[in-house]
Amino acid sequence: MINFNGKLIDQKDSIFTIDNRAFKYGDAVFETLKVLDLKIIFLEDHYFRLMASMRMLRMEIPADFSLEYVESEVVKVLKSNGLINKARVRLTVFRKDGGFYTPVVNDIDFVIQVSNLNVELKKKYEVDLYKDFYVQASLLSTIKTTNRLLNVVASIFAQENDLDSCILINDKKQLVEATHSNLFVVKGNTISTPALTEGCIKGVLRSKIIELLQKEDKYNIEEREISPFELKKADEVFLTNSIIYIQPVTHYRKKIFGTIVSSEIRDLLEKTEF
Repeated sequence: MINFNGKLIDQKDSIFTIDNRAFKYGDAVFETLKVLDLKIIFLEDHYFRLMASMRMLRMEIPADFSLEYVESEVVKVLKSNGLINKARVRLTVFRKDGGFYTPVVNDIDFVIQVSNLNVELKKKYEVDLYKDFYVQASLLSTIKTTNRLLNVVASIFAQENDLDSCILINDKKQLVEATHSNLFVVKGNTISTPALTEGCIKGVLRSKIIELLQKEDKYNIEEREISPFELKKADEVFLTNSIIYIQPVTHYRKKIFGTIVSSEIRDLLEKTEF
């Protein structure tokens, strides 16, 4: 079952028309949520990021589309699918049909999909740069829209070259993120991550790790431009998102990275109440 605008329907049922704007224009935003024992991890952060994205894209936010409403609708579809312990949830919001030759309608529809959560960290994780196309270094790139063509072709490139992921670069030739994760680079006791002005997704886990490290005396955390040349000099590189939390990168071309710092941060993250 899926949840379409608050109504539970069979996932095989048709809910889109040929004029659906998410299909035609990528006019949609989404959040991927991790659920453990019916608790949505970092729910407030995901909700407020979704609200900010909708406002930036001039979507009309319904008066009843509150944090409590979103939580109840997620829990409703989880229970209907028997997913009580661990689950992955995708909440997609898109503008209603219309536009291009007719005035754009800013009212929204939403759909909530749920699935089993089966994620394991890889002991060996190899990446390389993806240089065929570039991320635009702008705030629009920080939003999780359904227009992920660059991520798709980069993921296909990774598969074709026996890589686990690719690191994307922007139109300034600076590091941005991996195909499905934010990026952190460790050198000594300094941990750096691309600034939002570089075009990286404003990840919830990214923000949580920055918040966590700002309270720690052991490490310095920086948001800045990062050159691809810094990868070869780094001690460690790790990736983050709301599902995997932290995935250490072990190989970049001929470079082999350690994993001590990423393991320490994972332990800190799991012990911290946000």
